Amino acid sequence: MKENLIDIYYHSEDVGIRIDKIKYTAEVTHKGLKDYKVFTAYDEDILENKVQSHVAKLEEKWDKIVAKQNIVNHLVASQKEAEIRTQEAIRSLNEVDNILIHTLSIDDTIDWETLKDKSKFKEPNPEIELSKKINAIFVPNPPSIENHPAKPQESDYQPKLSFLDKLIKYNKSKKIQQSKDSFDRAYMKWNDECLQINRQNETRKKIYEQQIVEFEASKDKVRKQVDDEVKAWQKSKTDFEFKQEKKNKKVDELQAKYMSCDQSAVLEYCELVLNNSQYPESFPKSFELDYNPENKILIIEYSLPTIEDLPSLNEVKFIKNELKEYYISDAQTQKMFDATMYKITLRTIHEIFEADKANAIDFVSFNGWVNAINRATGKRENNCILSIQAKKAEFIEIDLEHVDPKTCFKNFKGIGSSKLSGLTPIQPILMINRTDKRFINHYEVASGMDKSTNLASMDWEDFEHLIREVFANEFNSNGGEVKVTQASKDGGVDAIAFDPDPIRGGKIVIQAKRYTNTVGVAAVRDLFGTVMNEGATKGILVTTADYGSDAYEFAKGKPLTLMNGANLLYLLEKHGKKARIDIKEAKRLQKEG
Repeated sequence: MKENLIDIYYHSEDVGIRIDKIKYTAEVTHKGLKDYKVFTAYDEDILENKVQSHVAKLEEKWDKIVAKQNIVNHLVASQKEAEIRTQEAIRSLNEVDNILIHTLSIDDTIDWETLKDKSKFKEPNPEIELSKKINAIFVPNPPSIENHPAKPQESDYQPKLSFLDKLIKYNKSKKIQQSKDSFDRAYMKWNDECLQINRQNETRKKIYEQQIVEFEASKDKVRKQVDDEVKAWQKSKTDFEFKQEKKNKKVDELQAKYMSCDQSAVLEYCELVLNNSQYPESFPKSFELDYNPENKILIIEYSLPTIEDLPSLNEVKFIKNELKEYYISDAQTQKMFDATMYKITLRTIHEIFEADKANAIDFVSFNGWVNAINRATGKRENNCILSIQAKKAEFIEIDLEHVDPKTCFKNFKGIGSSKLSGLTPIQPILMINRTDKRFINHYEVASGMDKSTNLASMDWEDFEHLIREVFANEFNSNGGEVKVTQASKDGGVDAIAFDPDPIRGGKIVIQAKRYTNTVGVAAVRDLFGTVMNEGATKGILVTTADYGSDAYEFAKGKPLTLMNGANLLYLLEKHGKKARIDIKEAKRLQKEG
């Protein structure tokens, strides 16, 4: 990742409406692009493939932006920049205009092989370097052997006798003796020199032999070191291939489950299909899916782009040493918004049906949601602005290349206001089921409280309604909803919150414990079991007391939030309510009662 511009945050949560499963999530942020995307999968390896693919695209886009910025920084390139930006503006407008047509040239079926890791083990075999390492070892040179000097020859030392020497016997004997002595001295000197040379040659041979031993020992050491490195390399390679095979096996298993119409696999497959769908970068691409295998209906709760997400720049001109931007009119933007909403809807349904090779889906119910500022109230609202249910057998017969998107939408009895840009909310045809027969009407409690109210001694039913009221205030700002279940006094589900956020939201179980004693691990364990049974994404336990260390330890790493008395008072104060918690007073009142 370049310049540390990309942050990736991984987390997981237990989810499931009809079945229990773990959903893995990765939040990818590019600080330079101010790009934020959330990816989900029910398998960590598949999620990692999604993340790495997205990171590569972010880096490629950032490289283009940096390159373009270098042009903008030069005044002489301003005219070129105007031309480039105009071309980009036209391209962006055309991209939105061709959103529906674009998908018709693409096979939306998932190519399972592309989900597999086919990378090669990149670490080089250390054995390749063996010869280089051995050649780097000093090789001893054979010793230079010094030869013996020439041996003195007795003939070279014969006396030279004169005529007189021959006549005088003494002189002759003397010269003969002198010559013999000279020869003997020369011979002794030669012999000493030979002995010295022999000793030197022997020393050199021994040094060389020692060097040879050390050289061979060094080679053996290098060979052993390389052998150890090769063994470690082979282990790394084997581990890499094992993990790779394991990852790829999971892809095969997912494919097999999908082809057998396994519920979770169908959802995972559809998520892959929609995540593969390429839209302009400014568009949100988040959604929530539910699949009913009994009637083969796929429900899609889809986050549509706002009108601000659409391109509006039409042309850029370089006039009087400055770049001037020209935009399409508001009327054109609103018209483009309406057309785009219909196109995205038809495109999404087309992609799901085209990719459905297992014939797991007979109907698609699509609900398009827009999270935008309500101009009348100034508050952000998340409203469903269109809804449609399409039958596969009928939908695949239409020619999307030549239809009018709005007319086609209406022909399938789609619901939406005449002008979608008005963001008029409508009732979806079919939504992900969040109903619960246990829900009852609630009543307000906080309005009758003041700083003298002791929560620890409050009526237990009032306390449950207070908790609902507190969390309703917390969730309502995001369009959420909190409902109270029928009073059971059994510590089960006291309230259920529905957070509409398509990424982090879902069904949240809330339990209220108006306790005067420390809450143990059993209550937390029960909450976790309830979360699993309810198919909720999270559980929240609220008490007027506190929790034992075993309770906190059990909650670690699980989708559970433990709120003690101090946390509850803080939450009340956050929403303008005053109260107190006096455990001793509550215990005394219990005894007196």
